[in-house]
Amino acid sequence: MSQTLFHLAFPVTDIAQTKAYYVDGLGCIPGRENRHALILNLYGHQLVAHITKEPLIPQSTIYPRHFGLIFTQERDWQDLLERAQQQQLFFREETKNRFVDSPLEHRTFFLEDPFFNLIEFKYYRHPEAIFGSYEHTQIGDRA
Repeated sequence: MSQTLFHLAFPVTDIAQTKAYYVDGLGCIPGRENRHALILNLYGHQLVAHITKEPLIPQSTIYPRHFGLIFTQERDWQDLLERAQQQQLFFREETKNRFVDSPLEHRTFFLEDPFFNLIEFKYYRHPEAIFGSYEHTQIGDRA
C-alpha cells in the first residue's frame, strides 16, 4: 500500500447508533468492531469511533472543530449530498456556495452526527484553492 491515508478518531456514546449513521446513512464501510470502538472506511480514509462516558455537547457554531472531505469531482460531492438528503441526515448547515466568482469558489454542506460531531463536505471549482491561492485570506466563513 503506497497511498497515505488519513485517520481520525472521534467520540460517540453508542456503537449501534454510530453504525446506523455512518454505514447506513453516509455509506461508510464498517471494519473491526467491539463494544468500545468501530472502524469505518470513509472514501478510503479511516475513521475510528470510540465510546466515551464524557458528556457530548453541541458546538454553538461550526468553528473550530469539524472534519470532512474535499471531493475532486463535483458529481461525487453531489451524489453524497443526495444520499444525505435521502437518508434524512441532519444538516447543520445546508448547501451553499462560498466565494462565488473568485478563485476560492467552492460548494459545501455540514452534517451533524447523533453525537454532535460536525462533518463538512466540499468541492472546489478551482483545485489550486485547496492548498494554494495565498494572495487570498478567506478561510471558511471568516475573512
